[in-house]
Amino acid sequence: MTSQAVSKDNKKLDDVTAQGQKGFSKQEPSSKEQNSDIHTKFRECHEGHKAHAGLDPSRASTGVVWTSERAYEHGFLEHPEQWANLGQGAPEVEDDIEGSFKRPTTLNISMAGREYGPTAGIKPLRTAVADLYNAHHREGKESKYTWENVCIVPGGRAGLIRIAAVLGNAYLGFFIPDYTAYNEMLSLFRNFSAIPIPLSREDKYHIHAEKILEEVKRGTSVILTSNPRNPTGEVVGNPELAKIQDICRKRATLIMDEFYGGYNYTSDCDGTVISAADNVQDVDEDDVLIIDGLTKRFRLPGWRVAWIVGPKDFIKAIGSCGSYLDGGCNVPFQEAAVEMLEPTKVRDEMKALQRHFMDKRDYVVGRLRDMGFTIPYSPTSTFYLWLDLEQLPKEINDGLNFFQACLEEKVIVVPGIFFDLNPSRRRDLFDSPCHHFVRVSYGPRMDHLKAGLDGVERVLKKWNAFPEKRKGAQGEKN
Repeated sequence: MTSQAVSKDNKKLDDVTAQGQKGFSKQEPSSKEQNSDIHTKFRECHEGHKAHAGLDPSRASTGVVWTSERAYEHGFLEHPEQWANLGQGAPEVEDDIEGSFKRPTTLNISMAGREYGPTAGIKPLRTAVADLYNAHHREGKESKYTWENVCIVPGGRAGLIRIAAVLGNAYLGFFIPDYTAYNEMLSLFRNFSAIPIPLSREDKYHIHAEKILEEVKRGTSVILTSNPRNPTGEVVGNPELAKIQDICRKRATLIMDEFYGGYNYTSDCDGTVISAADNVQDVDEDDVLIIDGLTKRFRLPGWRVAWIVGPKDFIKAIGSCGSYLDGGCNVPFQEAAVEMLEPTKVRDEMKALQRHFMDKRDYVVGRLRDMGFTIPYSPTSTFYLWLDLEQLPKEINDGLNFFQACLEEKVIVVPGIFFDLNPSRRRDLFDSPCHHFVRVSYGPRMDHLKAGLDGVERVLKKWNAFPEKRKGAQGEKN
């Protein structure tokens, strides 16, 4: 090849590169966004611009991780004890909840615990999970779960990924807003097409049976949702849950993320856990996959022990694919988990959990209302509050800017944009129905909640939000 030809090819490459660079941004940012450092950081991580040819950094973290990374930039990593993390997706793990059983502080590691475990989990724990569901959700029913209906997985995300890996070609319906990690799972696999189902803000983002029927009629054959609902703090209970399952029976597979099932405030803190398992007719015929574990309602997020309950055919496939996806859950923690799942012990634990977290919910809702926020309903489940910011001054009335203002007060919340599941990135930030929200967690200890809400009050004062409310409060003090 002549030097002239090489020069001509290099010029073509330069032209192509230049055109590609012009195409990275779909639109010019608004003046508000140009002046917002946090919006710039968000776009840098999520726009898809690849500084390294083989790397897609947008797949590297979920919303909670991204918020933590921003907090690290403000000193959270060096001095976490000085911060109030109201963004955390985990409950307090200490042993001081009245009526709660003490968590193990040591593990007796058996010889079997030194070996690779079965990728579907050890049989004693699979049996214990099946027995728990039968005792709490299948009493008086002919069809019961057995150990073959249970797969043990190393955390909820691993469980979701295993399920996604074994799904056939399908339309998969998911709801907006919902759990942030679904976004990455929905974009990783190509064996199904992810279909967004927006829920109504005016209706508290409730999932109605009629909405499910519409989706099934248009060919949606897999439906994924958290229930109780993350981030809105609501739950779909019976009889509506039973009606939804009736509609889906023999038509669609229901994937029910029930990690927050223990945080149920609809039954006077009697320990009841709302679960789709109540309405399954035949455990091997009804395509209902339930995901839960020790993470949330047993307050052991560091153990990474979770389970999937469903038909044997599904469970067999989900158990097998662990051999190439994650290798399975660690054996010593599985062995230690078995005795925790005794049904009476679990019922007592759920009573203590519900009383404690309902008190924290009432405290957080009360404080925020006293500050001037309009909160139309108290959450009926989970430990999350979906906080509307539109009533605030424009400088802090969206999730990202409010998050940034909170960081300056050593408080962490999660911007609502991360719960707008948008795996194909077809919708711009400012068009999101979640743009003016943040998720506030009352999972942390009460002293952290108090410190965090004090910080939120300082933000409101700094930006002169709700001046009439603060003036009235000052008058009451005088």
